[in-house]
Amino acid sequence: MILRQFLTLTQNASPERRAEAAGTLTRSYLEGALAPEAAWEAKTALLALLDDPAAAVRRALAQACAGSEQAPRPLIVALASDQPDIACLVLARSPVLMDADLVDCVAMGCEETRAAVAGRCDLSKPVAAALAEVGGAPSLVALARNPLAAIGTTALLRMVERHGDDAELRQALLARTDLPIEVRHAIVTLIAEQLSRLGQDAGWISSERGARTAREARDAAALALSDEAGDAGLARLVAHLRVQEQLTAGLILRAVLSLRLPFAEVALAELSGLSRARVAGLILEPHGAGFAALHRRAGLPDLLLPAVRAALTVWRDANHGRNGMDGPRLARSMIEAALTACETLPFAEARGLMALLARFEAEAARDEARILAHEQAEVQAREVAEAATRLAAPQTIEAGLTAAPSEILILSAGPVTPEPSLPDAAAAWPLAVRPEDRIGAVVAGPDADAAPETAETVLAGLADEIMAHFLADRAAAMAQGPSAGQAETLRLRALPIPAPLPEASSVIIPEIVVEPKRAARPRAIAVAVAAGMIPQDLVLSYRADRERQRLAA
Repeated sequence: MILRQFLTLTQNASPERRAEAAGTLTRSYLEGALAPEAAWEAKTALLALLDDPAAAVRRALAQACAGSEQAPRPLIVALASDQPDIACLVLARSPVLMDADLVDCVAMGCEETRAAVAGRCDLSKPVAAALAEVGGAPSLVALARNPLAAIGTTALLRMVERHGDDAELRQALLARTDLPIEVRHAIVTLIAEQLSRLGQDAGWISSERGARTAREARDAAALALSDEAGDAGLARLVAHLRVQEQLTAGLILRAVLSLRLPFAEVALAELSGLSRARVAGLILEPHGAGFAALHRRAGLPDLLLPAVRAALTVWRDANHGRNGMDGPRLARSMIEAALTACETLPFAEARGLMALLARFEAEAARDEARILAHEQAEVQAREVAEAATRLAAPQTIEAGLTAAPSEILILSAGPVTPEPSLPDAAAAWPLAVRPEDRIGAVVAGPDADAAPETAETVLAGLADEIMAHFLADRAAAMAQGPSAGQAETLRLRALPIPAPLPEASSVIIPEIVVEPKRAARPRAIAVAVAAGMIPQDLVLSYRADRERQRLAA
């Protein structure tokens, strides 16, 4: 009944109406609410819609059942073989499709459908391998960018081999967190070969030099990758190099001379068939017969044995603390020892080896210079930072001193009362001493004439009664002296400044009082300090001379 009614309603309807009806019937079937007989009729009607000439109807079927596990398998398989825009809807999402269906679609489909398969979240290794074998660069880029796809190492290497010259594919592969170390080395090798060909095509380098440059770059990349590979990754890398016929004697020699002994141990173990522990023990005795046997069993040339022995001897002495070298300096010492050992060999035979060692020595020197330059740059940056800190420190200290309370100990002849109208300290006593504020200079007001900066000029400006008060205060202070309790109040960092003299009194008792810091006048300070520094005999002699001059006049 459902089939007859559906066919009757859609027989003369427009493609849009038929597409709407197909989507509605598909959703009703997938919900599972139909009776068994009605479900069978609905399934038959959906399969009949596969012959509809309108692509909109088949697209509506694909959109409705693409992500459902209850969709009829014949319907999904048929839609997967439809035109690309319809097939991609089910190829990218349908859980009904099996690996065999997907592999068949990859083999028979176009790049659009292969890219849809490559983007599936549950992509298995067999399907990924099929894509790696027949897929083009666009589909392989989509596969590499799918983080949920399970891609084997063989498939990844095949992708690099087929389309490794595509920069977008290389970038997508290197962005994967699970990229094996073998694939990384293959990508580096491919890039080195491309750069070498570019230089040769441009006429910059010869073909021989280009081949040598690519080979040395490949070996250097292999050793750099081995530094962070771990034991398992290192074993896989060495096995990959051996399969690719890149595990050469020059690579092993470079590993020894660049202090990558773990790589050399695994490589010798791979070539000789011995265990890594046994190889490590033989390396510690490079001049023994066991190491010579290991050298021959690994298939290394006899010409290389003296250089390897000399280098390993220097390395062993460094490990035992006999020469105190490490890092690039040790590597250069090992290379020099290898060069020295080759000097006794026939020149015709050792010419190539000595040229190789000379290139290794140049590379080691450049590496040492790079490290030294980097260290010097770090030291300079640290010194600049420290200098900036020191420049900022005085401001901080000055701010702390300004905010901190300060006290000045004043030795006076009696109670001292602060003067109410004192000028600002910054204006009254500048940081830089002016000529008129020096000790021994004439301290005068703004209307006074300039005078020579001598002690006599200062004393000539003192009034007789000020001098009398000063002598009386000094005599009383010398007669009595400060008490023990008052002496304990003196502080080492205090600045003793004679205070302005009070009015004359019958009894003058000197005392030490602690006063907050206050602004001082330059004239008063200069007069008091100058008077305190002049001996009493000189003052009396000066007064007698003045008295004689006055009488003579």
